[in-house]
Amino acid sequence: MSITNLAIKYRTSVVVLTLLIMAGGLYSYLTIPKESAPSIEIPTIVVTSIYPGASPDDVESVVTQPIEQEIGGISGIEELRSTSTEGVSSIVVEFTPDVNLDKAYQEVNQAVDRSQSELPDAVEDPSVDEIDTSEFPIMTVNLTASYSLARLKEVAKDLQDKVEGLPSILEANLVGGLTREVRINADLSALSSRGLTLQDLVRTVDQENTNIPGGSIDVGDQSFLVRVDGQFENPADQIENLVVAAPDGKPVYVRDVADVVFGFKDRETYARLQTLQRENAEGAVRPAKTTETRQVISLSVKKRPGDNILDAVENVKETLREADLPSGTGVIVTGDESENVRSLVTDLENNIISGLIFVVAVLLFFMGVRNAVLVGIAIPLSMFTSFIFFQAAGYTFNFIILFSLIIALGMLVDNAVVIVENIYRYHENGYSKLEAARLGTAEVGGAVVAATATTVSVFAPMLFWPGTIGEFMGYMPLTLIVTLTCSGAWGRGGDQSPNQPTTGLAALGGDRGRRVHGTRAGVRQLADAGGAGGGRAAAVLRLREGAQARRRPLHGRGDAAPGGALPELLARHARPRLRPPERAR
Repeated sequence: MSITNLAIKYRTSVVVLTLLIMAGGLYSYLTIPKESAPSIEIPTIVVTSIYPGASPDDVESVVTQPIEQEIGGISGIEELRSTSTEGVSSIVVEFTPDVNLDKAYQEVNQAVDRSQSELPDAVEDPSVDEIDTSEFPIMTVNLTASYSLARLKEVAKDLQDKVEGLPSILEANLVGGLTREVRINADLSALSSRGLTLQDLVRTVDQENTNIPGGSIDVGDQSFLVRVDGQFENPADQIENLVVAAPDGKPVYVRDVADVVFGFKDRETYARLQTLQRENAEGAVRPAKTTETRQVISLSVKKRPGDNILDAVENVKETLREADLPSGTGVIVTGDESENVRSLVTDLENNIISGLIFVVAVLLFFMGVRNAVLVGIAIPLSMFTSFIFFQAAGYTFNFIILFSLIIALGMLVDNAVVIVENIYRYHENGYSKLEAARLGTAEVGGAVVAATATTVSVFAPMLFWPGTIGEFMGYMPLTLIVTLTCSGAWGRGGDQSPNQPTTGLAALGGDRGRRVHGTRAGVRQLADAGGAGGGRAAAVLRLREGAQARRRPLHGRGDAAPGGALPELLARHARPRLRPPERAR
């Protein structure tokens, strides 16, 4: 028995199944994780090595080349390129798409370990990192304060621990601020005159600034751990009073052979924030007169792969609201990727609603109320079925899938329009409702399947697009294939009721509907125009609204002259020069 006859025979079951699909699809849509970009594995590994103070030529010869020689023997490498700059070696290893990335990562790590015996002692341990699109920051939390940056750094670290403790957050990288340190400036002549060396001073500080386990003490049926706490609580004062040696019973203190200064580490990162505003008079963007560039401490927040970006950002914001920050602390969130995802989801919802309204309006004019509603149901029903598939398959909602659903919107009603219009023709020729549904669907069922298959086959080759781009863009053909296939299935099994022209607009369209019976393309094209046009209209309106409402970040890059320091670079680029956008005339 064909699917059409089954649907006619078990009409109640079809209605129940439809309601279940609607409910399940709505649940999947609300609960499926959402993110801005697909989470894919990029077969690229980056090896970074730091050689402080070395020139680019030295970095190339004694760091980059030895590591490259070891890595070059790994199989599956497609391209190996490197960059050597002052004090930094960066090696990018690109593998073929079919390589096992976990195995490749281990082999690169082993190669780097083997090369370390040839590297200078001053080279820091190289870092080996994979590139993962899901590990890009989803938001940046900027902290400002009316008190010192050193204290703000401590506040930021406490907040960092709270944010990283959230289940959906992978890490929060801290940038900017001042880090306290104790500097011991040794007086070599004072050491020498007392028969001491610099190593004696270093050894004394190392031995004193440590916690020593003291074993355990059993008291009755209880056991207590013993620890000798030797870490400095007030480093500057305690270090000055340490005894380096006691020749002839006379102690030599650290303060006798060195100056102890409680200061800050040399800064390696800076974070600054400048507020911009739009001037109403000129329409030009320029720095706000009431706000100057401020030094801040930033937390770049990354979520865990597969987690919902909307929930992750909301959890971070809730943590910020509940944080007990000192008076005078300000929090400014920038680079919120959840806003873009939320906008894409809103665009999809607007397109579905507007497309449904346009389709039903066109079909209402030609085919009556009942069949207009039946065909209109094909849009949300196909979408909801797709949502269930995506959640069951473990996919996340990203901008590729959302954009593909918008593209498919105008094509979803094709099958339903053809079938319903043919059922209408049989009913007008005197057949009963059920007989018209059976014969009308059977007559064009093969054509509907063929039309769906040809449309799907156009997108199928894109599933085999090789490389990283293919993995990234593969979500588009998959989405279109699943959605259009669902549309074809529901078109054959779900439209059984012939049109029954009533009064009003449906009656007005009755005669026109009869004139297009021989040309099904007329109704199809008008319905498609309504669906696609509605989607495009909503997209254009949303785009124009977004152009005024959304904030877009400005990214810049500055390179220091050879030998230049970071503060010098910051001074040169302290105030970005912004050019007002061209105004349309």
